Amino acid sequence: MEEKHRSQLGRLRKIEGQVRGVQRMIEDGRYCMDVLTQMRAIRRALAKVEEQVLAEHVRSCVIEAVRSGDERDRDEKLQELMDVFASTR
Repeated sequence: MEEKHRSQLGRLRKIEGQVRGVQRMIEDGRYCMDVLTQMRAIRRALAKVEEQVLAEHVRSCVIEAVRSGDERDRDEKLQELMDVFASTR
């Protein structure tokens, strides 16, 4: 496994722990603002992992498709990106 994947997995495990922590907070009836603060931290952490995965995809798969000269492959990779971002609106 590559170092970048180890880093992403480490971040995801931390996020997993944060989610479990929020579940406990809700079960314990903790103050809403404390819960919301933790949920926003989770969202920021997920966004950071998403940025890393996106950057790696562009650096590897997309650039490789562009450099290959295969227009179909290039168009598929670009359409995949468009589809992912269109579905997150």
